Order: sequence, then C-alpha cells, then structure tokens
Amino acid sequence: MIKQTIKIKDKDIEYTLKTSQRARRMRLAIYCDGDFIVTRPRGFSDGMVERFIVQKSNWLVKKLEHFKKFKGRILGDDGSRYVTHKKEAAVFIKNKVEEINKIYKFKYNRISIKNQKTCWGSCSRKNNLNFNYKILFLPEKMADYIVTHELCHLGELNHSRRFWNLVAQTIPDYLEVRKELKSSGLGLY
Repeated sequence: MIKQTIKIKDKDIEYTLKTSQRARRMRLAIYCDGDFIVTRPRGFSDGMVERFIVQKSNWLVKKLEHFKKFKGRILGDDGSRYVTHKKEAAVFIKNKVEEINKIYKFKYNRISIKNQKTCWGSCSRKNNLNFNYKILFLPEKMADYIVTHELCHLGELNHSRRFWNLVAQTIPDYLEVRKELKSSGLGLY
C-alpha cells in the first residue's frame, strides 16, 4: 500500500493505492472514516489510476463532502472515539436487540461491539452477534434495520426470501431503509 496525492478541483486529496493480484478491474472505495482507497490489478500504471480517479472525480468529491458532515459524530481517527463510546453503544445495542427479539424469540450467545471500517454488523454460525459501535450515531430506523438484519440471521444464515420475510415482520419498509443506508455511503447493506 502506497500513500498518494492527487489534485481534484484545486484540492490535494490523499489516497491509498493498493495493487492486488486478484483484482480484475480498478476499484475506488471511500470509507466512513474518510479513508479513500484505490485498488488496481497488477500491471496497471499510475497514469491509468489517475485517469480512473479523474473519471470518478464528481462522485468522489460528493462523497468526501458527505462524510465531512459526520466528522466529530461518527468518525474518529485514532480509535479514541471507539473507546469513549463502546460502553454506551453496548447498552444501546443490547436494548435494541432485546426489544426487537421480543418478536422473534431467537437465541443468541453474546453481543460484541467492535470498531469496524466496512460493516455494520454480523452474525456468526455460533449465534454470536457483532455490531459496529457507530450504529449509536445513526438515525433510529437505520439502527433498527441493522439490528433486525443481524437478528434474522439467527433464523436464516443467508439472504434467501425466507430471511427477507423475517426482516419484513419488523421492518416492513426494509427495502427503503436499506436503500437509504446504502445511498448515505455509510454502509454495506
């Protein structure tokens, strides 16, 4: 991984350049902590990368501006925000899980709160629920959706029609909430 800088619309923007043997095409990702990463296949030149970024510059600038709104609320550069909010997030998420699970009555082993860059939550085969502490800062309907999504994996450890029917029992407009979460640039659901 190499740190690079590119000038877009009179601003110097720093990004991380990764070269991957498995990549088949270039990929640009902006994470909610403001990290901007370009992954390129082997053999792609720096010039090709710069042209790719320039092609995506309108989208890139829009997303970077979007994430600036969350500075100080969701984001923390050094992990201190995670340490500060982990206990509060644990109480918030545990209460949400208990409240929503009154409908489903699923059995789970433990709830873990993590500081993740690329996902809001997960459910393991051992019925452990893992959540990103940043859920604490999301709008309520998005937090409810994420908790419901992971709880429903206790019943269906996949994304089949049965899984989505379970989600719909609690969040009938889950498609709309999911779309909103995706378009916000804050999640992977």
